[in-house]
Order: sequence, then C-alpha cells, then structure tokens
Amino acid sequence: MPSKKDIFCGLDVGTNKIAVVVGQKNESDNPEVIGVGKVENQGMRRGIIVDIEETISAISAALEQAERMAGLSIEQAYVGLGGAHIESSNSKGVIAVSRADGEISDEDMARVIEAARAVSIPTNREIIHVIPRSYIVDGQEGIKDPIGMTGIRLEVEAHVISGSTPAIKNLSRCIYQAGLDIEEYVFPSLASATYLLTKQQKDIGVILIDIGFATTTVAVFEEGDILHSKILPIGGSHITNDIAIGLRTSIETAEKIKIKHGDANPKNFNENNKLDLSKLDPNEDQEISLKYVSEIIEARLLEIFSLVQDELKKIDRQGTMPAGVILTGGGSKLKNITEIAKEILKIPVKVGKPATELTGLVEKLNDPVYSVSTGLMLWGFGTQNSQNLKNPPSKNKINQTTSKIKGWFKHFIP
Repeated sequence: MPSKKDIFCGLDVGTNKIAVVVGQKNESDNPEVIGVGKVENQGMRRGIIVDIEETISAISAALEQAERMAGLSIEQAYVGLGGAHIESSNSKGVIAVSRADGEISDEDMARVIEAARAVSIPTNREIIHVIPRSYIVDGQEGIKDPIGMTGIRLEVEAHVISGSTPAIKNLSRCIYQAGLDIEEYVFPSLASATYLLTKQQKDIGVILIDIGFATTTVAVFEEGDILHSKILPIGGSHITNDIAIGLRTSIETAEKIKIKHGDANPKNFNENNKLDLSKLDPNEDQEISLKYVSEIIEARLLEIFSLVQDELKKIDRQGTMPAGVILTGGGSKLKNITEIAKEILKIPVKVGKPATELTGLVEKLNDPVYSVSTGLMLWGFGTQNSQNLKNPPSKNKINQTTSKIKGWFKHFIP
C-alpha cells in the first residue's frame, strides 16, 4: 500500500461534471495515474453552487469511481476553483530590503509578495493566488529570482486571482461533506497549464482557452508565468441552447446534435446534407439542415473568440503570441473549431495535448474534460516535489476560511 504522501488527487468541480484523477509516485518518482472518475453534476450554475445536496452527491459518486479503480481510499484533494465569480488583476508590492548588507533573502521575498497581496478587494472576496511575474531591484527590471542580489528597494509585479467568499465556503462545505480534505484551491487554468503547456510555450508566449459548459476561461502566459486571465460568461451550453432555439427542439436533442454532428465550418456542408431527427429522438419528426446547424455553431464561436480577442487587445497581445492558442475543455471537441479560432485570432491554434508524460491509466484521460483534474493531480505532485513551481499558491487566506468550515462539519460527518 503506497504512503498517503505519495498519493495525489485532483478534483475538478465543474458546472456540468465532476472529474477526479488520482495519481501516485511510481518507482521512478514520477506520477502514475491509478484512478479516474467522472459523473454529471446538476448542482451548479456558471461555476457557482445552487444545490448543495446534488453537488455533494456528485462529488461522492465521482470519488467512489476513482477509489474503486485505484483500490484505495482518498482522503484529500487539490481542488479547482473556477466559475463566474473568479476575478483577476495585476498588483505591485514594494518593500525595503531588511538586511543591513542589502542582500535579498527568502524573508524579503515573502514580505514583498504579501505587500502585493494587499490589493483592495471587497470584504466578500478572498485571494486565491498571488503569482509573481517579475521583480525590480533598485529600479532594475525584469528580474526573475532576486534572492542573493543586493539592493535597498525590492518590488514585485504580480497577478492576483480572487474568488467570492460565499462561493468558496459553499464549495468547501460540499467537499468536506463528501469526506475529503482540501489540500489547496487552484485556479483551473494554472492546473491545465501544468498538464498541457510546455516550459518553452509559456516562455515565448501562449494563450490557453478552456471552453467549459457555462464559461470560457482565457489565460495568457509569457516569460514563464501567467500574464493575464479572464473568465467569460459564455460556454458550450450556449451553443446547445442556440441549436435548440434555432431548430425548435429540446435541449437534450440539441446536445446530441452538437456532439454527434456539430461542425464549426458551414463550408463543409451543402443544402442537401440533412439529418432525420427521429434517429436521435423518437418524438421528433423533422428533417434538419446540417449546414444550418453549423452556421448556428459558427456564430456563437465567432462571438466567443471575438471576446477572447478583446481581452488580448486590453494587454496589447493580439496576434503576437508565438506559441499561439491551445484549446481545451469540452467545447474544444467541436469539429473544425480551430479554423474559426485562427480566423479571428490570427495566430496558430491547436487542441491541447499532454505536455507531461504520464504512465498508468492514461487512455482514460484522452478526453479534454480531464485536463483540469489531471493538471490538479500534477500540481499536487509538483508542489510536494517543488518542481516547476517557484510559487505554489498561498494557503493562508483560503485555509483560514475552509478550516473553520471543516471543523464545524467534522461534528456531523460519521
């Protein structure tokens, strides 16, 4: 039986699914996938819990699948914290170097990051990550690691990601009642990047776009760190809704049409390409044009990628990212989606593939919906091993909140 410290679990609590990936250290001290679980979730809207009991049930079911496959009990997890309530901004921290000889120490690094944390946010929000992008020592910019350097004034430019306190508390309640401890909350795009992006891509500039069920998350990486992030309130479910309205059919039938026959490029069809809906739903009797369906899908994707382009314009990065765009999430499975993205964004686009080599049940992870949960598992592995994570997320603020919830619920969990 492997030691608990050698087991890592990633838990992705999404709007329409719960995904769990469990890994362990193998004999070479590399991560090996030993358990996977995925179930539908009806307890959330746009990443915010609206039905606690439904969410607890879904988390428990996905966890049970993964535990049965892994053959062991999971007690703690690295949890993705996304949804429409997540916001981000850039902040700067400034301190005076503490040592008399001016040598910058680990303590100075911690103090300047804490100074960047002191950004003004409402009382009902909590900071999830403070991610240093670069340091400035006595006016010298672009420094990645100032420890050991000499100076009087130390500054840091950081990316700050925050979430709604009520949303965090509700999610924590569901996870604890499902019998799990929370190791860390992680912004989902940071987790996906751990799995899908190479160091070179993050160094030269890359955009990670996660098209989820209800939201689309944009994360821009440059010089090895996250430069900008934004959650757009539009996702795959909007495409399904558009199809349902356009064809005057049910949401369930529209989803089947999207998954089985959806194509983002109407040029691939002519007016004679028809689909008999009775093959998908016995209650339907109409014959629809696949070209029309494709036009509906194209229109919504054009909107999504236009919003992404607007975000890139805000940071003056439109058309300039050498590593292009990496697509992930359930929405990235739409046929020919890369063509639409290239048309709008004017840079290379491809659907994400693992940049990290894994062993074990890797065939289970071929679906992009596992990119966040797999990334969370790797994040835990990397945090413990201090590999490729110069700044693991601070646990202080979030854990102060969740530990209180955890202590209260321990009285009620058998």
